[in-house]
Amino acid sequence: MSSVQQNIIKHKVGLLNLAAVLGNVSRACKVMGFSRDTFYRYQAAVETGGVEVLIDANRRKPNPKNRVEEIAESAVTAFALEQPAFGQLRVSNELRKRGIFVSPSGVRSVWLRHNLESFKKRLSALESHVAQTGEVLTEMQVQALERKQEDDAAHGEIETAHPGYLGSQDTFYVGTIKGVGRIYQQTFVDTYSKWAAARLYTTKTPITAADLLNDKVLPFFAEQGMGLIRILTDRGTESIRWRSAAGFTCQLKNCRLTWMPG
Repeated sequence: MSSVQQNIIKHKVGLLNLAAVLGNVSRACKVMGFSRDTFYRYQAAVETGGVEVLIDANRRKPNPKNRVEEIAESAVTAFALEQPAFGQLRVSNELRKRGIFVSPSGVRSVWLRHNLESFKKRLSALESHVAQTGEVLTEMQVQALERKQEDDAAHGEIETAHPGYLGSQDTFYVGTIKGVGRIYQQTFVDTYSKWAAARLYTTKTPITAADLLNDKVLPFFAEQGMGLIRILTDRGTESIRWRSAAGFTCQLKNCRLTWMPG
């Protein structure tokens, strides 16, 4: 059973369980956002067929007759590798020039069935195809791959080899609380595993940046039997000040970490 199906069942069983706990069907339906008719329908379904019948049986099943022809579907998937940067409208127009008639929505449907609905997914499929077949990339394909690399760099996406290879740490202003003052959040994210740690502070200093590293991050990696090799930060004052022995940059030196200012 897929995770989607499990979530559907869990939500519906939750309605039945809440009604049993509250002893009031109306209140349970109001809290969960269901009608009473829906509740009694779920209840009857469980009593007759078990929990599995709570998967939406009334959803429209795909009709194979409405799909594009096999030749057109093959042409769309092949063109997705040939020109991964083209959108569904342009693909439809280009295929029409080749005598293959498929609407833009039909192109989109084919992409969805083959997990090609986004530019990144089509590029990933192209990379896998080239790795398997050894085909030489065309100029347009090379440009598309280079464009992806430029987009990744622009959005801060970087390649990491394993957990602990590169951590990213930054300070964020959260807001102000009466009687306390300004609140800042120190955040650390392992760029490979996406494991994260965060803590709130009332100051934005090298001490708070080092505190998160000392108290949460390094002990966690030590528990996993791993180390932290390098850390990426911006050029904020809490990262580049050298005045205090407890400062963040000094802490990096003591831990033998490589600092990579952004």
